[in-house]
Amino acid sequence: MDARIKSGHDDLYILPSELLLRSIMRLRIAHSTTYRYEPAATGITQILRMTPGSHDGQYVAEWQIDVSTDSRLHVRQDAFGNTIHVLTEAALSDLTITVEGLIETHDTGGVLRGTDERFPPSLFLRQTSLTQVNAAMEAFSRELRSESEKDVLGFLHALMLQINDHMTFDEDPTNSGTSAAEAFALKRGVCQDYAHIFIACARSVGVPARFIAGHFMRSDGMVNQPAGHAWAEAYVPNLGWVAFDPANAICATDAHARVALGLDYLGAAPVRGTRYGGGTEVLTVAVKVDQAGRQGQWQSQS
Repeated sequence: MDARIKSGHDDLYILPSELLLRSIMRLRIAHSTTYRYEPAATGITQILRMTPGSHDGQYVAEWQIDVSTDSRLHVRQDAFGNTIHVLTEAALSDLTITVEGLIETHDTGGVLRGTDERFPPSLFLRQTSLTQVNAAMEAFSRELRSESEKDVLGFLHALMLQINDHMTFDEDPTNSGTSAAEAFALKRGVCQDYAHIFIACARSVGVPARFIAGHFMRSDGMVNQPAGHAWAEAYVPNLGWVAFDPANAICATDAHARVALGLDYLGAAPVRGTRYGGGTEVLTVAVKVDQAGRQGQWQSQS
């Protein structure tokens, strides 16, 4: 079998033996989520998927999670193996959840190894309300698939690039409940929408795909970000899971830190829960991602 793996950059291929020579990237990450309730909520329950795991290409060197209340966090794993913390609190008017840590990564050309795989790839053919395809998406996918009938990896690279070309990054028109079909019709959205479209299209032609939530160190030097990042993983026979970032038109690199997976965003969301009572809810998110060696820049923007 030809073991060459396309890296996401034009005309660049990486041999597995060369992956061992990659230098280590050290990513310093901080992610803060604040809820404010007016009037105060009588109670809340939150499920936090904010703690990454280690696998080939990613090592969690330091990580801590803090909440602004005295609540105890109950730790367990969900069905997919994501580390989750469950927070239950009585009446309160505000809540801040903060995680911070250091992750060491190296570029594997997007190929995933060493993860805890609890289900066969076929599970990730399951459609959800956020990953349904419409007629236009189905035709779009079938045309690309027919052009690469025996080359699943080639199809996935073509799909990633076509979605990136079809979409314009725009934070305004979509939200966490926007479906892949809605975002595809709008031709606008954020990284979550790009990932949902990729997943929906891949599944529609029989390629298992799943949603990944995590963080991304931007190449433009922007340390402060409005939210975490999202991309997708798709299953390639004889190779395994490969990570595709359609919002950036690349396979995942050492600039990506993988945190949680799910069938769609709802199964991998950093914070998801419910409140009891209360009125208006205001959510504020702040994220910083930078190289650990550039502490001057990190501290100056704190």
